[in-house]
Amino acid sequence: MSETVLEMKKIDKRFMGVHALKGVNFELQAGEIHALVGENGAGKSTLMKALTGIYPKDSGEIHFLGKLFNPRNPKQALQMGIGIIHQELNMMDHLTVAQNIYIGRESTKARGLFLNEKDQNQRAADLFKRLNMNIDPTETLGNLTVGKQQMVEIAKAVSHNLQVLILDEPSAALTETEIQELFTIMRDLAEKQVAMIYISHRMDEINKITDRVTVLRDGEYVGTANTKDITKEQIINMMVGRVIYEKPKAKSNVPEDAETVLQVRGLTAGKMVQDVSFDLHRGEILGFAGLMGAGRTETARALFGADPIESGMVEIHGRPIRIKSPMEAVSHGIGYLSEDRKRYGLALNLSVAGNAIMASYEDFEKGLFIHARKIARITEEYVNKLKIKTPSIDQLLRNLSGGNQQKVVIAKWLIKNSEILIFDEPTRGIDVGAKSEIYTLMNELTKEGKAIIMISSELPEILRMSDRIMVMCEGRVTGSLAIEEASQEKIMHFATLRNQE
Repeated sequence: MSETVLEMKKIDKRFMGVHALKGVNFELQAGEIHALVGENGAGKSTLMKALTGIYPKDSGEIHFLGKLFNPRNPKQALQMGIGIIHQELNMMDHLTVAQNIYIGRESTKARGLFLNEKDQNQRAADLFKRLNMNIDPTETLGNLTVGKQQMVEIAKAVSHNLQVLILDEPSAALTETEIQELFTIMRDLAEKQVAMIYISHRMDEINKITDRVTVLRDGEYVGTANTKDITKEQIINMMVGRVIYEKPKAKSNVPEDAETVLQVRGLTAGKMVQDVSFDLHRGEILGFAGLMGAGRTETARALFGADPIESGMVEIHGRPIRIKSPMEAVSHGIGYLSEDRKRYGLALNLSVAGNAIMASYEDFEKGLFIHARKIARITEEYVNKLKIKTPSIDQLLRNLSGGNQQKVVIAKWLIKNSEILIFDEPTRGIDVGAKSEIYTLMNELTKEGKAIIMISSELPEILRMSDRIMVMCEGRVTGSLAIEEASQEKIMHFATLRNQE
């Protein structure tokens, strides 16, 4: 049995009356990759922040390498051998790769008076060679892909001679190729006896890369198991306390005579949107599938007026329209849930109510004043309808979980009474329980007559939710599938069709 490098015993933490951690236990062995899973709000991030000195724990003990461990801040934790790679990278795009790795620990010459760039670049090159990473130390960081930037951040952490590396949703923004590169590096680190804590909502990845899995639910420790001895369904059941079914949709729920709400013909908007045509019907979920860079998001942005349309025709209820801005799209009944909700969909420093009425603010104006009582009433209505978990509608949005933030974006467009909803990666970064709630909500919206375009990179999600599927590759629609005939194999055939020609 491997040596235990980290042990957390009965960790407790409260915030303003919220009991975030309730006597949580966690144990980590040298050289293992240990998954830490749970729904948003289960306590995963709080536990890791207690470990790395971001939050002081209220009670409990942490033992690291056999000694009591109480870091005052992340810098001290890093110096002692525990580092964390956050989902949102924290690096400087304008500096070189080597400069990012050794910032604050620069190579110098002439008794520290000048930087020794040559030596620093060589140190970085040696580090990359040791980690089997193919990265140029002299390249400007901002020129690298997100995947390569993440590799740089891992290299930076490892350069501190880590014993424990925490990876928080490391694959969320990576391509399949980059994910495989990440896994190769992780396995190499494990062979060097670096222990890793892997936080992810992607169940398939947990089965591929981890040795053990620990589950938290509502701030409590549920259990730990060897990954090879537990199924995905069992892990999910431990996470949410109930069984969640993920079967593909058997047939379309849309009547054959359903009205065509949106008609798009020959839409062209830059090289990523070329001659795109499709119809969207009342009560339909139209899935858009394809590999990264296929042009799905660019198509959505063009329809929403965020990017200029060069040519093509767009009709709503048979009437041609011209959309030159998001404001015009909103006026035509289109709502857009961006894949980057924090950047384009939300104002994190505003309240739940402030975000919910953002798209329909003018409806609540009362001369020079705002109709506060009306705002409160309508926000409370949608908080209850969408089951948004928040202490109050005055809560700052940044304090809500990812799934609940996503529901607030949906509430924003429902309050605006948008008829056409574009969901771009609607469940990215949220847990299986919240995913299930979003799916239920989408189905309820279509029953009310809403029409939904859903863009997703997860094929099981596309097959579970769509009534029809449009497949894109290199800016063009390469296939259209009824859900009754769709399969992952057929979708991937069309998703790679252009590359094969």
